[in-house]
Amino acid sequence: MKEFEKIRKELIARAKDMDEPRGVLRSKELRVLYKVIPTLPADERACFGKKINDLKIELEKIIAEREAAVADEAIEPIDITAPMGINEPLPQLMTADHGSRHPLMIEIERIVQIFNLMGFDTTESRQLDSVYNNFDALNFPPGHPARDGYDSFATAEGFLPITHTSAMQNRILRTGKKKLEECGQIATVIPGRVFRNESQDTTHEHTFYHYEGVFVSKDATLGQMMAVLRAFFETYYGQKLKIRTQPAYFPFVEPGLEFSIEKPKRLGGKDDGWLEMLGCGMIHPNVLREAGIDPTKYRGFAWGGGIDRLVMLKYGIDDVRHFESGKLRFLKEFR
Repeated sequence: MKEFEKIRKELIARAKDMDEPRGVLRSKELRVLYKVIPTLPADERACFGKKINDLKIELEKIIAEREAAVADEAIEPIDITAPMGINEPLPQLMTADHGSRHPLMIEIERIVQIFNLMGFDTTESRQLDSVYNNFDALNFPPGHPARDGYDSFATAEGFLPITHTSAMQNRILRTGKKKLEECGQIATVIPGRVFRNESQDTTHEHTFYHYEGVFVSKDATLGQMMAVLRAFFETYYGQKLKIRTQPAYFPFVEPGLEFSIEKPKRLGGKDDGWLEMLGCGMIHPNVLREAGIDPTKYRGFAWGGGIDRLVMLKYGIDDVRHFESGKLRFLKEFR
């Protein structure tokens, strides 16, 4: 306990003095304390674990107060008592700070541009949709356990804030049938905001952005999909990249794959550093059939991934919550 108290005082002091106090929550000392729990007698573990959690709560409170104080200091005071006539121009000192575009909006345009150059159209995703489009049309049987992985919110009318941009697949396929017959393919990329009932931390948010890709033709293959995705990631990160896939289950594709890239070297990647970037695969025949497309005549592939993760990796952003925080200090970095 003496050692615990020593570490506690040291972490609190660092949280009060560090430029980036949130680093304390990921400190080696805190991880060491958690590793002590399994070594204790069974009747002491709960008590010691509670002390660690209480310490985390205390640190988070100090960090929140520090961040609020810094934000207050950044606000320039305005003298509301300064005299001013009705027809007089505003004093030069009262100039407004110019805004900036959100980094996600900047990067969504870049993502869309890359796919447009590969021949893909763009369709913006809806934010509110039916259970049918979000699940039923994508080969999720009612009551299937796969739905649990997309824990969502719902409105009183029974609509869902969409959990993935795949909710647009059925619409894209239905509206693209005429183009498929005339031009021989459907090729669309779908960016949009999605919502899930997630606990927030540095890598999880309840509101984030997805991008979906849908391609259908008479001879679509997994090889074509791999080439498209490799070309996208290499263009986006500006370097050659190794890729790898492994089997995964998604009800709307068969076979389904998880697609990974090596971590870009300019971001500290090593030869054995792999990052899972998206899920993908050949569109399930049931999904094509549900949209009125004959799966014996046409086949396709699709993918879906998180835009926030792409951008975090590109700019070395360590906390996904920055994107929705509205903090001017963060947004000004992207002017």
